[in-house]
Amino acid sequence: MSSETRNKKISDAIQRELSDIIRLGLRDPRVTMVTLTDVELTRDNSHAKIFFTSLGVEAQVKSCQQGLQSAAGFLRSQLAGRLTIRTVPDLHFAIDNSVERGVRLSKLIDDAVADDAKHPE
Repeated sequence: MSSETRNKKISDAIQRELSDIIRLGLRDPRVTMVTLTDVELTRDNSHAKIFFTSLGVEAQVKSCQQGLQSAAGFLRSQLAGRLTIRTVPDLHFAIDNSVERGVRLSKLIDDAVADDAKHPE
């Protein structure tokens, strides 16, 4: 199995298991309505950057990120019990703005189409 394929499988497993752990086992009130969107692993699997989205205003999302980062040790230890890999990577959480950016672009396109419909040539 190539290294790239193996890393992708590990990333997918980390995303799946972390979603369960956060949903069922994390009791931090700052961490609510979290969706993990992607996991990027370093080549040596020592660090994982976990991208997430959360509902709420920017301050709530930042607070959620702080809650996730403060629980990183707990989450890592829970992952160690669920995954069959030699070393569990250090977890780093990053806000994924791509969904918000996509919604904004979609709205701009819809507005432009509606404006064109109002002013036919």
